[in-house]
Amino acid sequence: MRKALTWLPALAVFLGTLGTGTAPAAANTATEAAGTGTTRAAGTPGGTGGTDGARGTERTEPADIKDRILAIRGMSLVEEKPVDGYRFFVLRYTQPVDHRRPYLGTFRQRLTLLHKDTSRPVVFHTSGYHVSPRPGRSEPTRIVDGNQVSLEYRYFSPSRPDPADWSRLDIRQAADDQHRLFRALKRIYRANWLSTGGSKGGMTATYYRRFHPDDMDGTIAYVAPNDVRNREDSAYDRFFEQVSTPECRAALNAVQREVLVRRDEIVRRYEDWARENGATFTTVGSADKAYENVVLDLVWAFWQYRTEADCAEVPEPTASTGTLYTFVDEVSGFSFYTDQVLADYAPYFYQAGTELGWPSFRTPHLDGLLRHPGIYQPRSYVPRDIPMRWRGRVMDDIDRWVRHRAERMLFVYGENDPWGAERFRPGKGARDAYVFTAPGANHGANIAGLAEEERDKATAEVLEWAGVAPAAVRRDASKAEPLAERDARLDRKPVEARNALRP
Repeated sequence: MRKALTWLPALAVFLGTLGTGTAPAAANTATEAAGTGTTRAAGTPGGTGGTDGARGTERTEPADIKDRILAIRGMSLVEEKPVDGYRFFVLRYTQPVDHRRPYLGTFRQRLTLLHKDTSRPVVFHTSGYHVSPRPGRSEPTRIVDGNQVSLEYRYFSPSRPDPADWSRLDIRQAADDQHRLFRALKRIYRANWLSTGGSKGGMTATYYRRFHPDDMDGTIAYVAPNDVRNREDSAYDRFFEQVSTPECRAALNAVQREVLVRRDEIVRRYEDWARENGATFTTVGSADKAYENVVLDLVWAFWQYRTEADCAEVPEPTASTGTLYTFVDEVSGFSFYTDQVLADYAPYFYQAGTELGWPSFRTPHLDGLLRHPGIYQPRSYVPRDIPMRWRGRVMDDIDRWVRHRAERMLFVYGENDPWGAERFRPGKGARDAYVFTAPGANHGANIAGLAEEERDKATAEVLEWAGVAPAAVRRDASKAEPLAERDARLDRKPVEARNALRP
């Protein structure tokens, strides 16, 4: 990060904006130009309407929602897309690189807004990764028939400072990003707010509640791992010893072993594929090292993305090399450990190796076949010019808070999802907090997939937290159901790369 010799004036400008509320709307209505470089003046949470303290005059509140949003200081429009029943905006919001040292500069964070009505609840969604520029609804948004704000996680491109000081990428800074955006939008959307996310997004929603517990009226965290003790991962071993049937487990282990026995032949095919597609392996080290990671992912990825019904598709270890190659590619994905894909996920692996933790598991059936001990960990997937240092006890703090202080929180897990082996468990100190498990579900578990009684209870709680529970639901949870009809375009499951050991 380039040092600013004039940081005192920059700080004065930044702090001076904290009390100004909004910028003139005309300054923000233009569609923003391309580029995401770090700037020196930070945007601040701003509302609309109210009194101009400097002149003692009443400001006029814009009538159109787009104008109201763009009246927020630091907010700019990328594009608006047509969506039946909503208005959908792709936006950028100026954030400080370091919320505790705002003079270090700013960056522009991408977000989307699916607007229904300012009187409806708001669901604050994050995947913990990139934000999709395509409109879509999370399950809680459909349940409460509300608005949805979706925020891209800091350092995922294009929401990355330039140059990037990676030491500013941590869960507290990300929680402060959400808090600051919430403050800016709450002046427009005054109804109840819920936070949600799946996988790393569920982790993000939980961390946000820990650091800013009074922002949200409720949190729904889907399939969120909780790696409290990074060196103690026996829960994953127990999971793989018990999931599904002995026959399916044996079949997967046999294929995983066989593709390492035929390693040299398959790696040659892998290298040919890489040359044809312009893929390189500088970060992980070589095609052979990348292949070892792909194979180690195989059993985990099968259970993360597939179901017990797919056990019938596991090939015999005597199958042709082409058949085994295709199976590994479909389940693990040969592309993931290339430089071209790892670059997109460097922020996740950086966090896994500094704060979040990383799962490990025993593979006795692969004894004698692994060539690169110690490679299966986050440092292998982040360029070496980015320093990483493990920050112990960060997850201990989160876990203690969930156990003793969590309130109005719902955790949903899948029975056959390996990430659920280490999960959040609210304790006696928690209030109005629940953990439900969807039978037979994988990493796509949701409220709709819960057993009937738990599904009704979860739906009723979400409606109650959002402040929109009908009287009949407050009397009887079995009456609970989503307030919005299903929309095939908005409620489709997001398309994600089905590969790699990542939440």
